[in-house]
Amino acid sequence: MTVNDTALQDFIARHPRLFVLTGAGCSTDSGIPDYRDATGGWKRSPPMTYQVFMGDPVARARYWARSMIGWRSFGRARYNAAHAALARLEQQGHIALLVTQNVDGLHQAAGSTRVLDLHGRLDRVRCMSCERVIPRPDVQVMLESANSEWVHLAASDAPDGDADLDHQDFSQFREPRCEACGGILKPDVVFFGETVPRERIEQAISALESADGMLVVGSSLMVHSGYRYAQMAARLGIPICAVNLGQTRADDLLTLKVQQSCSVALEALVA
Repeated sequence: MTVNDTALQDFIARHPRLFVLTGAGCSTDSGIPDYRDATGGWKRSPPMTYQVFMGDPVARARYWARSMIGWRSFGRARYNAAHAALARLEQQGHIALLVTQNVDGLHQAAGSTRVLDLHGRLDRVRCMSCERVIPRPDVQVMLESANSEWVHLAASDAPDGDADLDHQDFSQFREPRCEACGGILKPDVVFFGETVPRERIEQAISALESADGMLVVGSSLMVHSGYRYAQMAARLGIPICAVNLGQTRADDLLTLKVQQSCSVALEALVA
């Protein structure tokens, strides 16, 4: 057992009721790319905003074309050792609530039940007019049926079910529409420029206030929707441990930082 392993194990033992916040680094070992580099900067162009998605038909078509290609691997992603270790910690009674910034559903697939999907789930699609919710695999069938000439295209994976599909005339791509009302379909996730629903924020705050420790797993905390909980924990005097490769926005607030991959650090913790 390394010094990092011992320190993390001691932190868990001293703070048995944890508020856990996970980010993209928790799912990279499942083959899902992350957004940021070791300094917290963007590895690629920032994601599409809600305003652009809703207001620009060509940008929306580009999103769905890339999503049609990216879903093939994203939809097959399986949980990894980090997800399994967190599920085991919950079973041992250590986790009050696991708040994830990820939209992949892999914590639930690994067996975690006390999960708050802060930014929603990519395996659901919502009509922006009638609020009908459609499973993402059904939308994939719609996309491929309406765009058969695009099905043969391939592209490298990008974060959150995206793909690096460029140099195409996206105005020719047919976006999916709600079969009930014809409304715009949007993944049931919080885009940049959108706000996290208030009830999710309140649920997370309530869990944090009753916790005696905060564990950050695989998040740089550069996005305010996650960083706010580190700020709140610090104000409440709740110790914070981060397992993350590279810089986080809350480095100056941390009690302990473990710079290892999430899978390696957490698997050793529950071994």
